[in-house]
Amino acid sequence: MKNLSPGVKPPYGRLSAFYFAYFAALGVFVPYWTVYLKNIAGFSPAQIGELMAVFMATKIVAPFIWGWLADHTGERLRIIRVASFLSVVCFTGVYWQHSFGWMAVVMASFGFFWNASLPQFEALTLNHLGSDVQRYSRIRLWGSVGFIVMVASLPSVLAEHNVALVVDALLLLFVGIWLATWLVQDKPHAAHTLPASRLREVLRHPAVWVLLLACALQQASHGAYYTFFSIYLEDHGYSRQFTGWMWALGVLAEVGLFVVMHRLIGRFGASRLFVLALLLTALRWVVLGTWADNVAVLMVSQLFHAATYGLFHAAAIHLVHHQFPGKLQGRGQALYSGLSYGLGGAMGSLLSGYAWEYWGAAPTFYAAAGIAALSWLLALIYVREEAHVTH
Repeated sequence: MKNLSPGVKPPYGRLSAFYFAYFAALGVFVPYWTVYLKNIAGFSPAQIGELMAVFMATKIVAPFIWGWLADHTGERLRIIRVASFLSVVCFTGVYWQHSFGWMAVVMASFGFFWNASLPQFEALTLNHLGSDVQRYSRIRLWGSVGFIVMVASLPSVLAEHNVALVVDALLLLFVGIWLATWLVQDKPHAAHTLPASRLREVLRHPAVWVLLLACALQQASHGAYYTFFSIYLEDHGYSRQFTGWMWALGVLAEVGLFVVMHRLIGRFGASRLFVLALLLTALRWVVLGTWADNVAVLMVSQLFHAATYGLFHAAAIHLVHHQFPGKLQGRGQALYSGLSYGLGGAMGSLLSGYAWEYWGAAPTFYAAAGIAALSWLLALIYVREEAHVTH
């Protein structure tokens, strides 16, 4: 990718505003949505797993559809704005009723549009950064800050009012995401010699599809954590305030990682960091399933979030950007998002719901550790940063 024009700096602050708003919404959705589904809507663990799987499944198709549109029309920012607005419209359906069927429709519809915007904004951000792509983590860390602000502040608000307030908070933040899209300008990808028709050719390389498979397995292993961690801590007698701080602690560790990530990539390479993140993920789930009643060990397991999400995601974004240049950019990020957070996340949520109901908490986390270990083994053997597609 070519350097930015002399004297032109990427709009770091304006790009960061979108990440702040987007992940602030996740800071409400991830810890408290399943609590809302359990306590207000009255769904069982299996039903919660199914609903979360429906939501996560939208990440399979939505990013690729919108990525294809963005790459072919060149209207990436317009697509981001439309998707963000329609996620607001669809989410209002939550206020209508709480039947399982209706909730599944609502979660599928707002998920389809909400999950479409982030991969395309990732591509837009990387286009703005140009050859300074290693600075991505400095922008992305503001998403982590937004997440921390919400998970740390919302529990006290919910204690005074009701878990039902989660819906109002999410609606306001979805509006904030849409408004943040109007702060930035579009930035077309740099001209590249690789034709878009070579997507299938790129995917034939083992280093590429094994990378995507490893990402999918990694996110599948997170299913129990993202779906049931708040419920898990409540079942172990921890307060909702403490649970919020545990979520915040994990993301604080992630922020620290993002601050130094560009140096780590420069020194060790993205592929080595990617493999390390997968190994630490397997270890984290074993610890979480075994020592949840030990506060000190629980806090250490949350610090592992710096590796299991921060290190993993930053390294994966770098590797995907490396393997899908030019006009394949949007679809590369969409494939990463769709197969990992979509297919992997959906399978992880669905299977963890059944495992949680029929096996219990600890065996579910041990199974997650096994999935992460398989991901680590595949990446150790196949994923190499230097295995770049020739063009």
